[in-house]
Amino acid sequence: MTWEELEAQCEACQNCPLGATRTKLVFGTGNREADLMFVGEAPGEKEDLSGIPFVGAAGKLFDRYLEAVDIRREDVYIANILKCRPPKNRDPQPAEEDACIGFLREQVKLIRPKMIVCLGRISAMRLIKPDFKITKEHGVWFNKGGFEMCAVYHPSALLRDPHKKEDMLVDMKAIKAKLEALS
Repeated sequence: MTWEELEAQCEACQNCPLGATRTKLVFGTGNREADLMFVGEAPGEKEDLSGIPFVGAAGKLFDRYLEAVDIRREDVYIANILKCRPPKNRDPQPAEEDACIGFLREQVKLIRPKMIVCLGRISAMRLIKPDFKITKEHGVWFNKGGFEMCAVYHPSALLRDPHKKEDMLVDMKAIKAKLEALS
């Protein structure tokens, strides 16, 4: 499958009710040959309006972390499990994740990243393990399906609880070090 075919299938998707309520499809953005892929849970309001993941307040904070460890946003690929915004930014429902996960799997197949970093517990619970505990396991590496994977705090969680910002910086430095080691 090509990128164009995948995006067209995603654009036409009505596998769950969110397809009918979105303003724009939030497919993903960045380097389609990236060694590092970040995966969040679902688009928020700003993302729904722009069609680009992580562009709101949480996205701006995430960009600052990328800059702090000298990772350029254009060198990574950023996507979400869901490609459409849930109402009022609520957590994705399992049926919505099930309806959308195939698109993310195809993106991963096309990119073939060396590392996948989950942004927050919801994507970690879906991609790493169902009982993932973000406060205990952030920054811990797992090898799953041939990919090096870890999870970090979702940037929106850092906006709600600034005490976690230092942990995020430590995790991002470790991601940068691992990325350099794998290159």
